[in-house]
Amino acid sequence: MFTFELLTAAGPEGPRLGVMTTARGRVETPAFMPVGTYATVKTLTPEEVRELGAQIILSNVYHLYLRPGVELIRRLGGLHRFMNWPGPILTDSGGFQIFSLAPFRTISEEGVTFRSHLNGDLHRLTPERVVALQEDLGVDIMMCLDECPPYPCPEAELRRATDLTGRWARRSLAAWRRQGAALFAIVQGGTRADWRRAQAQELGELPFSGFAVGGLSVGEPKELTYAMMAATLAALPADRPRYIMGMGLPEDLVEGVARGADLFDCVIPTRNARNGQVFTASGALMIRNAAYAEDPRPLEPGCGCYTCRHYSRAYVRHLFQAREMLAYRLLTLHNLYYYFSLMVQMRQALAAGRFPDFYREFYRQRHNGGESSG
Repeated sequence: MFTFELLTAAGPEGPRLGVMTTARGRVETPAFMPVGTYATVKTLTPEEVRELGAQIILSNVYHLYLRPGVELIRRLGGLHRFMNWPGPILTDSGGFQIFSLAPFRTISEEGVTFRSHLNGDLHRLTPERVVALQEDLGVDIMMCLDECPPYPCPEAELRRATDLTGRWARRSLAAWRRQGAALFAIVQGGTRADWRRAQAQELGELPFSGFAVGGLSVGEPKELTYAMMAATLAALPADRPRYIMGMGLPEDLVEGVARGADLFDCVIPTRNARNGQVFTASGALMIRNAAYAEDPRPLEPGCGCYTCRHYSRAYVRHLFQAREMLAYRLLTLHNLYYYFSLMVQMRQALAAGRFPDFYREFYRQRHNGGESSG
């Protein structure tokens, strides 16, 4: 069972409030999905992720296929039981991972042949196989296999990748068997807004459960990213969820919601935590900076997360400098709390009809952030 209800919307190109319903629970949108590539959100337990405010998490069929193996997970009761996560799970098809392994893969009409980054073994994935793997995992939302072109990309190569992604989406739709799970198509097109609009309209006529905007944040200027996002979102059906793949700076979330996006995922809050970056309302700070060595304040004054309620910047910096594992956990707890709180604030603003006020205040705080943005 999968449904999407649009509660409020400011036209085809504006922010919207909605609810996705899956067999494992509701997801209020717009929503951010923390990334659990290997069936875990790094450094945290599923219970902690849920308590922070996660409604849905993302995992990756490419990585799980290579290790520990989809068949093993299926025999052990499926991905939810395997990782002890009772809520909805979306699995990425692995198109971006295959894109990043360019020297080790060959793409054809049939699918992609690649060598494992783990041991060099040769593998072959087709659109049909990727759907079957996700069905075996028992997830709630599945993604079609796509080809993610680089930036910059020669026009002929971009045209080929865009068209191939469309044909693979149709094959994925034909292979879809487990109707209890949703199937999302991915729109490509690089930095050609006309190609993106055309593919969005073509795929939008097919009975996919939702749609994703792929192939952004691969090196293009940020203003071009947002322009392609807007062009694609506006061409997608309004009655189904719209998902921006792999974009996750706080500004990206706000700009995506402003343009009508419903779902986001990114490794930034968790990966950057392990690199010492702290996200706050006034900007980001690097906890390793010497300025915080004797700072008794929490990471963000007024923050209600576990880390800010119990520990000082000085202590967390000490842990980070000493490479203590607790540092990565505390920073991840804070960053995800900030991200989920940001999404709650946007949903509340949308429900109250004051998103433009939220938008202005979001940037005012960052502009006046002063020391915290250092």
